[in-house]
Parts: sequence; C-alpha cells; structure tokens
Amino acid sequence: MSAAGRLQIGLTGGIGSGKSTVARMLVACGAHLVDTDAIARALTGPGGAAMPALAAHFGPQVVSADGALDREAMRLRVFNDADVKRQLEAILHPLIGSEALHQAAQHPERPLVFDVPLLAESQGPRPWRARVQRVLVVDCSVETQVARVLTRPGWTADAAQRVIAQQAPRAVRRSVADAVIANEGLTLQQLDAEVCALWALWAAPAALFQPAGTAV
Repeated sequence: MSAAGRLQIGLTGGIGSGKSTVARMLVACGAHLVDTDAIARALTGPGGAAMPALAAHFGPQVVSADGALDREAMRLRVFNDADVKRQLEAILHPLIGSEALHQAAQHPERPLVFDVPLLAESQGPRPWRARVQRVLVVDCSVETQVARVLTRPGWTADAAQRVIAQQAPRAVRRSVADAVIANEGLTLQQLDAEVCALWALWAAPAALFQPAGTAV
C-alpha cells in the first residue's frame, strides 16, 4: 500500500481512558504504531534533541541531574501558568511532528496509527486532524479516568484531576472523532472485539474512499 493510499488513524483519549490498551490492540490487528508520547520522552530524555532549547528557554531548574527534563518541575510550572504550557508546546510539538512523520516513513507497507494524546488540542497550519484519514477517540467518564490513574504508582486524585483539567474536555475530543469507543465497564475481551470490528471496517481498501463518521 502506498504512503498516499494507506490508512492513517489518529488515536486519542484522555488520561486513564485506556487509549494505550487500544493502541496495542490495533497493533495486533496489523497497524504500525507511532507513539507521540514515547517520542516526547525521547526528545526530553538525557541528551534528547529538545533539551538544549528547553534549558535555554526555561532555565537549568527544569533539567535533572542526568540531563533530562525534570518532568515534575515542568508539570508544576505548566499547571500554574498557561503561558508556560504554550511555550513548552511551541518547542516540543514541531519536533514531535517531524519525528512522527520520520517514523511513519520507515514503514510504508503498513497502515498507521498515530497515538496523539493532544490530538483534539492540536492547532496550527496543519493540525493532527488534517494529517490522518480517521480519528478514533477512546472515551470514559472523568470518575473512571481518576480511578484508573490512581492505580498508577505515585498518583493522587488531585494530580489526576489537574491533568484532566489541562486536557481537552470530553465533548471536544468527541467532536473531532470519526469513531468513539466508550471504554466504560468493558472487559478486555469486549474492548478487543470493538477494536477489531472497527479495524475490519476501516482497513478494508474501499473504506479509504468512503465518508467517515462511524460511532462505536
């Protein structure tokens, strides 16, 4: 399948929605995953390509002893100042986008899934919504999000709520979706069945030339 004609899915969802689980299921279906969170971690790790610009803009206090971004220090600054969030994104997002496209080009034979937590928030001359043919949103209630996040080491309910408040509201994510998977009260087997059914629908060659808008 050519790069121009292959299926390209944008996958998004709030923290604790189960988006990463759905991403793994799509890979099992045959997709190649481009994980923008993993790219961001590499860019901000020790010796990461984004670190010189981040250190120059925000100062040495956001750099940990190993040369990586001090994510907790940066998170606190973002929570307390919306301008800091915009400045951080202005540095990181172009680098993330460039590396995502580079990784995609390494696998021209496979359908692509771009895992983009901030897909709904993406703006600029070419937002993520314009780069993909289909957008899949994994959705659940805020209460479920918080409960899931609390199972992760080191998280508190307050921290989870603050992250959720920084992300796009559920209604905004759903408004950019071609399909929504309501990941609420599903077993892993039921979730996998939903994902596989949607994949079968979207991955059919004729589906690339049909209007989107499937809700699951």
